[in-house]
Order: sequence, then C-alpha cells, then structure tokens
Amino acid sequence: MKLSFDDLKGKVCVLTGGAGVIGTSIARALASAGISTAIVDLNKEAAEKLAAEIEQTYKVKTIGVAASVLDKESLIAAKAEINQKLGKINILINGAGGNSPAATTKVEEMDKNSLNDLESTFYGLGMEGFQKVYDLNFKGTLLPTMVFTMDMLEAGKGSVLNISSMNSYRPLTKIPAYSAAKASINNFTQWLSVHLAKTGIRVNAIAPGFFLTNQNRFLLTDEKTGEATARGRKIISNTPMGKYGEPEDLNGAVLYLLSDISSFVTGIIIPIDGGYSAYGGV
Repeated sequence: MKLSFDDLKGKVCVLTGGAGVIGTSIARALASAGISTAIVDLNKEAAEKLAAEIEQTYKVKTIGVAASVLDKESLIAAKAEINQKLGKINILINGAGGNSPAATTKVEEMDKNSLNDLESTFYGLGMEGFQKVYDLNFKGTLLPTMVFTMDMLEAGKGSVLNISSMNSYRPLTKIPAYSAAKASINNFTQWLSVHLAKTGIRVNAIAPGFFLTNQNRFLLTDEKTGEATARGRKIISNTPMGKYGEPEDLNGAVLYLLSDISSFVTGIIIPIDGGYSAYGGV
C-alpha cells in the first residue's frame, strides 16, 4: 500500500469560514494536495480574492462563494453554484466559527466583590450575544453538513471534518458560549459518524489548542503594545511547547483525516495543542 495523499487529487471540497486565518491556511493545504476548493464565507470579496491567489499559485481550480452558515437557503444556493463550477462535492470542512466580546465575561472567576458588579460575571451575559456565538459555531456546523453532504450520500463516499477546540475538553474561563458550542461539536461529530457510518461518509474533527486568530486576539494580546496579556501568558505557560500554534500546524492532521489513508477512522477528535491537554499544570 502506497502511503500518500494522491487519492485527494481531483476531489472537490467545501470549506466554510475559508477566508479566516485558519481557513486560509487549510485552503492552501488543500490546493497543494490537488483538491479543488469552494471557499465559502460571508465576505465574498475576501473569499474570491483568496481563491484567485490560490488558483494562481497552485494551478488548482478554486472559487470563492458567498453564503451564511446560519441560513439553509443561502447554503442551498451556494451548493448549486459549487456543483455548476466545480462538480460534485466529496469533502466538507466546517471551518466557520469564532468568539465575540458580547459572549465573554469580564472576570475569570467570581469572588465576594463580584456581588457588587454582577455585570462583569456570568450573570451579566446577554442572551443575544451568547446565542450568536453558540449558533455560529454549532448551528453553523449543523446546517452546512445537512446541505453539502448530499452529493456524498449519492456517491456512497465522502469525508466531513469539523473544527472543534481544546475548550471542548477543558473549558476556559470567560467564554462559556464558545466552550459549550465546541463541546456540542464533539458530541455531534461522534453522533453523526455513527449515523452515517454505513453510507460511506466519515465524520471526524480536529481540536486546535491556542492559535492567534481574529476572534481571540482581543483576549490574548494587548491592543496597544501587541504584547501578550496576562491571560495569554497563562496559556503559554500551560502549553508544554511554550508557544502558540501556527495555522500550518493543523494541515497534516487535516489531510490525514480527509484522505483514504484514514479510511477506517471515523468519529474521532484529534487534539493539536502543543501538549496542552496532557499537562496538569505541575
């Protein structure tokens, strides 16, 4: 048996949230493996710009498509466009997600003084902000999966890759909505992998540790100085490798889970975290 990613050449992938920091890196890795990709993003201009750059660099058909992962009709329209321009879909990567200050508590833990400032705690969270973050991450994985796996059902083969987080295993302080949503993605990944196992569609996930993205930068770096915040320093000190991950660090696991090399692998979540999940703090 030849171990390579050659089986991925010519496949068609849908990558949601593809114009983000991590999505951009994954999109380039897909093209390097010969996969034609539809970069699906709310920001059509950014998606099309990235697609053009990738196509020029790798000479692999890549398109940018505008759609909302929270709007099923929008996703159905996007699928029709993708089928017309690229063909039948073989792979789905649910990359859309993120956090928001509106779903973040101001303090990490409550103490007696917190009783005088409940707005800074869990009790001050607005439901609109909480729901928005939860929906973006969980519903924004559920709906694209309903739409973009239909071609895979017809073909009797396909691969779905969800993006979880180490927050799903060890929830961080301050971000309850994001942590809850990622935990839901783990459960959904396992549930759907069983539900679809006999159809030939595999469902897996990766759980990144700490990577600087547009969604978490406000928590981890000081806006004025660019230095790590106290929270950022705490994260680094609890990551045995002593650094943040680079987006490219995800791509080996991504290609492995998409390829037939992992043909007997379904329902798993792979941590990519610099040892964070293995470290007890002592």
